[in-house]
Amino acid sequence: MNSGKTIFSQIIDFLPQKKFRRCVDKYNGNHRVRFFTCYDQLLCMVFAQLTYRESLRDIECCLRSVHEKLYHIGIRGKVSRSTLSDANKNRDWRIYRKWGQTLILDFGTGN
Repeated sequence: MNSGKTIFSQIIDFLPQKKFRRCVDKYNGNHRVRFFTCYDQLLCMVFAQLTYRESLRDIECCLRSVHEKLYHIGIRGKVSRSTLSDANKNRDWRIYRKWGQTLILDFGTGN
């Protein structure tokens, strides 16, 4: 049995969570959110991108097949197609743009 972190968790550890939280706070992204936070949405979308998922249904099926491991990769909210759809529709896209720009600047300059 594996006692270490998953590869996905190790990759996510390189990303600056504090700067992401600042972007979320700036655009009030978690306002009136109870379960599926902006960070959960980010993790789902990063997972989908890294595993070449093509649709919300595909993302949902893949994540539900490993539901007992979601906590270990950092996803704490329930992942369903409607939850992902609502999050993608209602959350401010500028959160992720600003964070992406921050990543490019940080990794581009070596900080």
